[in-house]
Amino acid sequence: MESRSFVIDGEADGSRVDAVLARLIDVSRTFAAEIAESGGVFLDGRPVGKSDRVSGGARLDVAWEPKRDLEVVPTAVPELGIIHDDDDIVVVDKPAGVAAHPSLGWDGPTVVGALAAAGFSIATSGAPERQGVVHRLDAGTSGLMVVAKSEHAYTLLKRAFKDRTVEKIYHAIAQGYLDPLAGTIDAPIGRHPAHSWKFAVRPEGKDSVTHYETLEAFVGASLLEIHLETGRTHQIRVHMAAMKHPLVGDPLYGGDPKLAARLGLGRQWLHAHRLAFEHPGSGDWVTFESPYPADLQHALDVLANP
Repeated sequence: MESRSFVIDGEADGSRVDAVLARLIDVSRTFAAEIAESGGVFLDGRPVGKSDRVSGGARLDVAWEPKRDLEVVPTAVPELGIIHDDDDIVVVDKPAGVAAHPSLGWDGPTVVGALAAAGFSIATSGAPERQGVVHRLDAGTSGLMVVAKSEHAYTLLKRAFKDRTVEKIYHAIAQGYLDPLAGTIDAPIGRHPAHSWKFAVRPEGKDSVTHYETLEAFVGASLLEIHLETGRTHQIRVHMAAMKHPLVGDPLYGGDPKLAARLGLGRQWLHAHRLAFEHPGSGDWVTFESPYPADLQHALDVLANP
């Protein structure tokens, strides 16, 4: 691990973190962005992301692992389900414990590595370690992901996610009862001011919109259907925690560990249940659904039958 500290000069005032960091430690801007996104950059003691702005006279602290090339290691993941496959896309049902693609600080299995091991050919202009990836799920979140197999599909799907024309429906169990039972959370999300691996509702954060509806209420918890309008890191977890209703099994954002233990949960109860979009090849509107995996279904059964 390497670390450096700097005082930002006046000429850099207002510049992006990744641009300033690339110059200060003499690395590519892409690698500088990876360092920031991995939680390794602090501005006056506050963790910042790659697109945050620096101010003249501020102290910039950075810690990073020496550059190593990220590569896709074909690794079989038998639990990875193939929901749909054609010339343009492959839709997978991702188990928990699998990341979308290789990244700094992650040595576990990935979706792109699992697809490579299964013989899938992904040909897009994305970065080599994340070719075909047009959106991501947290490693601890299960459910549906679409991966582009052709350049045409990659371009159209990236645009669709950016333009918010993709329907992303999650199911989650939150602690307590939301009031109102259905509603919209419109609150910007940025890095947590004191914890490098967490995010929080922050006035300077990126716009983030979450729509929710209560499907069923249990003793002390609620099953929710959630429609994401935006796709920020940890968005559902952050918004639910901000509402004082953290996800069951999510201690990082305030979940009760005793409740998680009673339900046999080792991760947050959050599942990407439905994914719908315009197929980049045919132009048809396609919809895919994923059932709850065994650990989430067990927790739900325990709640339903106390």
